[in-house]
Amino acid sequence: MSKRLILAAGALALLLVGLVAGSGPAERLEQRSIDTRFEIRGERPTDAITVIAIDDAFFSGDPVRTWPLPRDLHARAIDILRKAGARQIVYDVQFTEPSARPREDFALFDAVRRARGTILATSEGDASGNTRVLGGDANLARIDAEAGAAALPSEPGGIIRRYPRSVSRLDTLATVVARRLGEPVSGDRFRDGQALIDFAGPSGTIQTRSFGDLLAGRVPTTVLRDRIVVVGVSTPTIQDRFATSVGGDRRMSEPEIQANAIRTALDGNPLQEAAGWMRVGLLILVGGAGVLLVFWLGPLRGAAATVVLGAAFAVAVQVAFSNGVVLPAAVPLAGLIVGAAAAILASVAREMAERRRFAGRNVELEDAVAARTAELEVTHLAAVNRLARAAELRDGDTGEHLERMSRLCELVALELDQTPAAARLLRQAAVLHDVGKIGLPDRILNKPGKLEPGEIEEMRRHTTEGAALLDGSSSTLMALAQVVASTHHERWDGTGYPNGLSGDAIPLPGRIAAVCDVFDALISKRSYKHAWTVADARAEIEAQRGRHFDPKVADALLKVIDRPADAPSSEADAGPASVLFHPVRG
Repeated sequence: MSKRLILAAGALALLLVGLVAGSGPAERLEQRSIDTRFEIRGERPTDAITVIAIDDAFFSGDPVRTWPLPRDLHARAIDILRKAGARQIVYDVQFTEPSARPREDFALFDAVRRARGTILATSEGDASGNTRVLGGDANLARIDAEAGAAALPSEPGGIIRRYPRSVSRLDTLATVVARRLGEPVSGDRFRDGQALIDFAGPSGTIQTRSFGDLLAGRVPTTVLRDRIVVVGVSTPTIQDRFATSVGGDRRMSEPEIQANAIRTALDGNPLQEAAGWMRVGLLILVGGAGVLLVFWLGPLRGAAATVVLGAAFAVAVQVAFSNGVVLPAAVPLAGLIVGAAAAILASVAREMAERRRFAGRNVELEDAVAARTAELEVTHLAAVNRLARAAELRDGDTGEHLERMSRLCELVALELDQTPAAARLLRQAAVLHDVGKIGLPDRILNKPGKLEPGEIEEMRRHTTEGAALLDGSSSTLMALAQVVASTHHERWDGTGYPNGLSGDAIPLPGRIAAVCDVFDALISKRSYKHAWTVADARAEIEAQRGRHFDPKVADALLKVIDRPADAPSSEADAGPASVLFHPVRG
């Protein structure tokens, strides 16, 4: 399977992401990513705007008050704001139709005239952008006032994230305020006639005071002078509260949203969304990079590199947002994840196909290696046995002692709960227990009588000579044989040789070889002795447990000796243990 399949799978995945990029779910995901960027950026309070909220506190202070309020109350509020030195009054309350009390209408008209430059909200206008606020645009022009569209477009889910430049040819409140304050917003700062609201923060970030406190004179002049003051309804029983890009579940009143839109317009719409082609470009760039990382680095390292790339892109998106550039994030990141995942799957499939292709060859190679290993093992064991038999023949034996003693070692090891493999290895190693006798003279090995003290010391050298002969091999078998050769004449009570080891300081293979070697030596005929009966030899082993021999090992040998003739001696070899010493049994 060609590596080009990885690229093809990644490219196909990116194409699928591109096809759904303009769908509703993808667009909603992109807009939510903008909300997340606001949350990460944090609050940016402003002292340029104050909201006067016609809130629950105002109505609860006087149970008689109902909506709509008498227009002379609005007139009083406008006069208070004028006298406090408000820079710009924006009244987000509808005065499209005349009220039932003309006197109150005139009071409001006169207050607006005195304030000069008041901006009044409306949701009604004809196709030419004309309104009926306070009797129409001509009346507003006479008192230097202006109407602005209060409509704010909501997106799926009722979320408000943008403000329009105009509605039915009527400039919106934010657009009118920016123009009247000498900071008009250029049309190219709007995308499709709308601009992202650069929210200062969640509800409450822009300073808000109660309408009742304003009328009662409890609002300090310092929070009104030289500020843009937006007056509007915030109580949920009269005016809906809206979800926005900030605050999560905390909804925001319309006057607060208008205040944020005005702040955005005065700053020249600082959040500029990237052009549509940028989404496609970033999808190809970021998603394609993920595919190539997997292609170059492989599945595991490619996945790790993709995670790093995704994190770096998210940081870059946030930095750009803090500097006024709103890059597409959700779609490129989706392309990165989906493209890399497809490339990883294709890469894994390719590797699995390669493994299957080579699996047959590996089986053949493994079979050949196993056969060669078995052949080498047979050769190795044959060499070991020949070396051991050479030493044994010098001792005047026929070689049967090696077979019996090593087999006994295996049976005792099994009795001590050694694994079959470990017991078999001990049997193979035990044949070399006396290999050091190769270096001893015949006059000592074949002396019919008792050895002299000096001859005894020379005879004992066969343990160290054997260990030295077997030293330095990397073979596990030879290493174990060295242990057996050097320790099979140590005694449990510490009176043995060559090192006078005692108890558990003697390796277990040496302890096993010691008792098996002595037992078989006792029942064997030598030049210096007659063969003992099995019963006598058994009694001697029992007498020497705890002195010459490890008690547990001695007991294991006795169990092997006493095993019935028809009992299996191991899982791999059935037969009576007595067969081992049948030729000399008396």
